[in-house]
Amino acid sequence: MTADAAQRGLVLVVEDEPAIADLVRLYLTRDGFGVHLERDGTAGLAAARRLRPVACVLDIALPGLAGTEICRRLRAADDWTPVIFLTARDDEVDRVVGLELGADDYVTKPFSPRELVARVRAVLRRSAGTPAGQPRVLGSVTLDPVRRAVTVGEAPVQLTSTEFDLLAHLMARPGRVFTREELLAAVWGYAAHGGTRTVDVHVAQVRAKLGPAGVIRTHRGVGYAADA
Repeated sequence: MTADAAQRGLVLVVEDEPAIADLVRLYLTRDGFGVHLERDGTAGLAAARRLRPVACVLDIALPGLAGTEICRRLRAADDWTPVIFLTARDDEVDRVVGLELGADDYVTKPFSPRELVARVRAVLRRSAGTPAGQPRVLGSVTLDPVRRAVTVGEAPVQLTSTEFDLLAHLMARPGRVFTREELLAAVWGYAAHGGTRTVDVHVAQVRAKLGPAGVIRTHRGVGYAADA
């Protein structure tokens, strides 16, 4: 059911455990979001396409369609609505696969509902952000922070909001090496307990999308930098 008071926008929650679903809905509603709840993946995908929520919170293990499959189908349809996964603590493979499919973040169970709300707000800030500034150019890669657009030569590159902000942060200071912990704090907005594996997966995704023009360099044992 969709909540009425939704000044922050509608969040789709797809979670088959009633206690968790109700807790997530309660805390999101308290924070001013409207919430639409579905219990299985097939209905969740249909709701995402029908309702056009501002963000999706998806359990990975769902009846019908897995949360990762919902995300894959949305991205295949060029739908870049922010996605946050709920996943069991030991499902690292699922978390990595989910991020590779274009998810923006994940929260492990058991989790703090306040932390989940903070993650939702953070991905929405990233997706809505329009920082001022001139386009940044490194090699054949151009990043426009106002239009939130990236091109390689003349070809546009489709990035998630998180991938865009990661690349923008690195390109803002070419040659400067950022540790994974620094990137987590600056781009995701939380400290290293969130897991630096998230940074590695997103870097790999940005590199794959940029192709041979990739400008992100690995500094082994330290972190990453953008360089032509």
